Amino acid sequence: MSGTTGYDYKTMTISDNIAHQTEQCLINIKNTLEKADANLSDIVRVTYILPNASDFECCWSVLKKYLGEIKPAATMFSAGLANNKMKIEIQVTALKSKNT
Repeated sequence: MSGTTGYDYKTMTISDNIAHQTEQCLINIKNTLEKADANLSDIVRVTYILPNASDFECCWSVLKKYLGEIKPAATMFSAGLANNKMKIEIQVTALKSKNT
């Protein structure tokens, strides 16, 4: 799943706060995985893209909340995003388990 941003698609709004955007990204990912009869524990790889690499530390508590027990392979890099309001984009690869 790629291009997941911090937009709340129900309201089409996005917070100015990177931690809030990170949480919304993970909620969006969780909701999409559930539609495919999968869940967050099926994530095996995650890539974080931030325009400002120094902001990544602000995301750690949210990432730990959602992915701390899963511990997927992870990469973070800094690059421009499609919209200046976006402070993070998250891409995940999930491998649906046979038990899901």
